[in-house]
Formats: sequence, C-alpha cells, structure tokens
Amino acid sequence: MGKLATDITGKKPVSLGLLGAAAFMVIADARVIDPLLHIIADEFNVGVGSAAVIISAYTIPYGLFQLIYGPLGDRIGKLKVITAALTAFAIGTAICAFVSNIILLTLLRFLTGMAAAGIIPITLAYIGDNFPYEERQTAIGRYLSALVLGQILGGSLGGIFGEYIGWRDIFLLFGIVSVGIAGFLWRGTRHLSDGNRSQGRIVLTFRPYYQLMTQPVARTVILGVFIEGFCVFGGFAYVGAFLREQYNLPYVAIGFMLSGFGLGGLIYSRSVKWLVRRLGEIGLIGVGGSLMCIGFLAIALFQNWVLFIPLSMLTGLGFYMMHSTLQTQATELTPEARGTAVSLFVFNLFIGQGIGAAAFGRIVDSFGYVPCFIAAGISLALLSIWLVKQKQSTRSL
Repeated sequence: MGKLATDITGKKPVSLGLLGAAAFMVIADARVIDPLLHIIADEFNVGVGSAAVIISAYTIPYGLFQLIYGPLGDRIGKLKVITAALTAFAIGTAICAFVSNIILLTLLRFLTGMAAAGIIPITLAYIGDNFPYEERQTAIGRYLSALVLGQILGGSLGGIFGEYIGWRDIFLLFGIVSVGIAGFLWRGTRHLSDGNRSQGRIVLTFRPYYQLMTQPVARTVILGVFIEGFCVFGGFAYVGAFLREQYNLPYVAIGFMLSGFGLGGLIYSRSVKWLVRRLGEIGLIGVGGSLMCIGFLAIALFQNWVLFIPLSMLTGLGFYMMHSTLQTQATELTPEARGTAVSLFVFNLFIGQGIGAAAFGRIVDSFGYVPCFIAAGISLALLSIWLVKQKQSTRSL
C-alpha cells in the first residue's frame, strides 16, 4: 500500500500501510462474528436473533464514541488517539476468548467497540488532512484495500476457527496481533507529522455537531449513511446463519462465502480511479444502490448457495461504490475540523448498523430470513434514488 505525500510542514506522515494494518484488525474483528453467530448462539443456548446482541453491543458504542474521538483527535493529535485506541482494542479483544456466558461477551464487545471507534474514522480524517479533495477518493479507495482484506479474511478466519479450532481462539489471536501493531505504530509515529490540529483547550461539546447538521448537504450525507448501515449490515449479519440453516453448510465454507462481500470491495478499491472518472459521484451512488438491491433480492429469492459468492461480491461492490462516495463527501463537510465531521459520519453508520441488526433480528425470528433480505434490498434501492435526487438538486442550485 502506498504512502501519504509529504504535508505542508515538510514532515512525512505515517504510511498508509501501518494505518491500514490497524484498520484491518478492526474490520476483521467486526466481521469475524458473521460466520460464528450460529456457533455462539448454540454454545450459550440462545436464539440466533438474540445472540445478535453481540453485534449491536459492538457497533452501537463504536458509533456513539465517534462523538468523543473526533474532537479529541482534532485537538491532541490524530495519531495519538489512533495508537491509544488500538492498544485498548487489543486488550478487550483478547479477553473475549475467556468469557463464560453471553452477558460477559456482550459487555466485552461493548468495551471493545468503544476502543475501536478511535481508529478508522480518525485515520480517514488524517488522510483528509494530507490529500486535496480531487485526489482524496482515490486515496481513500486505496486505504479501503486494508478494510476490504479485513472483510475477506475476517469472515474466512471466523469460519476456519469455528469449524476446526474454536471461536474463542480467534479473539485471542486478533488481540495479540493488534498489540504488536500498536507497538509499531507508537514507535513509528513519534517523529512523524500528525496532520492539522485545532488550537485551544479540549472541550467536548455537541455544538460542532449541531452546527454541522444545519448544513443541508451534511444532513443528506449523514442520514444517507445511517440508512445505508441499517440496511446493509443489519441485513447481511444474518446471511451466515441463513446459509447454515438453509443448506447445512460447514462453517469454514460459510466463512469463505461471506468473504465474497469483501472481494467486491477489493474490486472497487482496485478500479476506483476508473470508476470515479467513468461514473462520477452520482453514477457511483446510483449503480451502487442498484447492485446492492439486486444482490439482496437474489439471495432471498434464488436460494441457491452456488450463486451466493457472485451475489455477495455484487453486493460488496455496490456497497463500496455508494459508501466510498458518501465517505469522501464527509471529509469535505468541515475542512477545518475533519475529525468531527468524519466522526459524526461514522457515528451514524454504526448506530444504523447496530439498530439494523436488532431490527432485522426481529424480522428473522418472527418471519424468517427471506423477508429480512427483501426488505434490505428494496430499502437500499430507494435510498440510492433519494441520494441521487438530492445530489442533482444541489448541483442545480
């Protein structure tokens, strides 16, 4: 992975490779639950929809604590926040290997989500400090390669450990590796640039967020990413359990099949420059929403596991086309305080994901998996139409 360009102070920022390694661990840790959900539910003798509380317990604090980490990164330095958060994340993840019941696992996932909140969004703001807007979507697309690999290997490793080793051991492994990355990050960033930093005392207040939400463009981006997180990850959280119950596939196969979502993201990250030039922001949102809708509806209606990998890749490609566009727009909402803007963006993404997992869990427990996937697909199509119309109306002003 490439490196960030030298910033205006003449100091060389930390490499995207090192920051990408931290992002990889956070995403892999979040996605490893997908193929393990059925195993964990069986071990603790609860339903799949009830076991999904561990997903919400991670994603909701991940979103909530963006409101703290954003201003903190703007004030004391983004790299300091990233390093401290990764260290806490590593410890919490490792302890998950030793829980004795679903309540303790839920609590630890909550604490781990709190720590993980200070890594990826602050890194995105850090990238925003060092790349001009016309180059930023390409840079973010390249950084997304690490996140995509986390998506791919997180699901795959979850399936392998669930089938052959044990679901607890994957959390211990992730914790140990994350400690090592945090050590390298601390050692490697002491003499590097920390990007733009706001002046003055550290005062945590909701006023910057309120001021941001008075902007019509910001409201569109923030509401859009909330609905996106609600539908995409709220619905996709149950695909692994669906594959197990519908086709009785081994967990290792389910893990690899779920990795198709990340492969779609990898396709996007490798072709982002061409896609941006060819489709533009409106085209990326429109096509992305259409692909996600087709993917979810096809998974629900075709019910053929052989088709799942290409359908999952299609859904992942569509997600990254839409999400990366919204993400790039978020980095430009308040250039003087990007940490705050990106944190509000990610807050809504993960609050949407947490609420979505709980809401779709109710649908799964009451009506089954098919209505869950159909609802997600149709909602994403409607979202893309609304976002395109909002973007077109903004251009016409």
